[in-house]
Amino acid sequence: MQFIKTADLKPNMRLAKPIYNKNGVLLYDRNTKLTAQGINSIENFGLIGIFILEPAEPLPPLSREDLEFEQFQTIYMFKLKENMDLISDHQNPASLVTLAKSIQSRYGVLDHKLNFTQTLRSSADFVYKHSISVGILTALICNEMRIDPPKQLALISASLLYDFGYLYVPQAVLDKGEQLADNDKDFIQMNLERGYEAIRAISDDAHLPQYTLDVIQQIIYQKSRTLKIKAPSDDVRLLTDILKVADQFDRMTAMNINKPPMSEISAMSFLQKSRPSYNTHVLTALSDCIHILPTGACVDLSDGEKALVLVENPADFSHPMVLKFSNNLIYDLSDPVIGKNLRVIDIMKTMDNRIAIDEETLKHFRSDEYIRETTDRFRKRKLEMAHRQQRDMQTRAAKAMVEKVPRKKMKLK
Repeated sequence: MQFIKTADLKPNMRLAKPIYNKNGVLLYDRNTKLTAQGINSIENFGLIGIFILEPAEPLPPLSREDLEFEQFQTIYMFKLKENMDLISDHQNPASLVTLAKSIQSRYGVLDHKLNFTQTLRSSADFVYKHSISVGILTALICNEMRIDPPKQLALISASLLYDFGYLYVPQAVLDKGEQLADNDKDFIQMNLERGYEAIRAISDDAHLPQYTLDVIQQIIYQKSRTLKIKAPSDDVRLLTDILKVADQFDRMTAMNINKPPMSEISAMSFLQKSRPSYNTHVLTALSDCIHILPTGACVDLSDGEKALVLVENPADFSHPMVLKFSNNLIYDLSDPVIGKNLRVIDIMKTMDNRIAIDEETLKHFRSDEYIRETTDRFRKRKLEMAHRQQRDMQTRAAKAMVEKVPRKKMKLK
């Protein structure tokens, strides 16, 4: 799979990813061979480029949920752009909260982990795509942390708007990527603050939920040199912590035409090493709601070998059960003895940040009865451990809530 700019597309190239219009209607399915008319349509659609399959490359397997995820990302992106255009024109973004509710109803109630795939971004559209991805991530994390629905909606709304000020920044500055000078950073900060003021001006008409503006303000002004804001309440601080983690994780793992994406496990390792800056409980919730090292992932090990993840570890994503290719042996990386000398370094990915493993290979490894029995025992043991940890966490949280309730003084008769 390779990325081809729109200007370089040729007839008979095969699409690696589907193309939808702004209403989510499928225009071109995967594996479709491009025609001259199709290339012209892609140009008119405004795409900077698309992913193309190599001539002999098989079509990678995708689940229905994966395909729907890409479809809804497209729909949400165009709806967000419409609302941001209205804010730019000083008009009421009437459907913004409706968009946030749609994300909440779809991704704020999931009872399983999600394959969080990314879309290709350029400096021209990263604001919309980044904001949608962060909105989905915050919905997932809030659900995992059992955040109240009203606060969850407030955070999703904040996630959709907090980067609005980037729309005021010229594309020439954004194209510098990480090569920004100090005056460029000051210029961007000024426009982010300008964006906050534009959002504040329409907040009443848009009926933004409580806490939305507070969270955006905390994010925008944390790096301000001109204005210091007061410390947030506990509720706002937690919501802000969630947004900070989702923002940074998405920036590191997103596909960009200027730089390759970082893998999920590398991004999580970075965030965990930066714990003073990122809330540990939020990081745990993030790893519990999306696949970091899923079954079927091909990984690089610390001994230089490659292996296949047989079973995820719900108690600790970084220590799954793997099958090493060189000797066909199974290693339980959660075993302290094994884990001391062997660990996962990174995951092998395709260009669009999906797992580089084909379905037939995965079926082959699953067909072995010994491996199946071993992985079933591993899965059962780790699930029991994860459930026990979750119960302990809920007990501690309930105990903390009880301790916060002021006790009434007893009066003697």
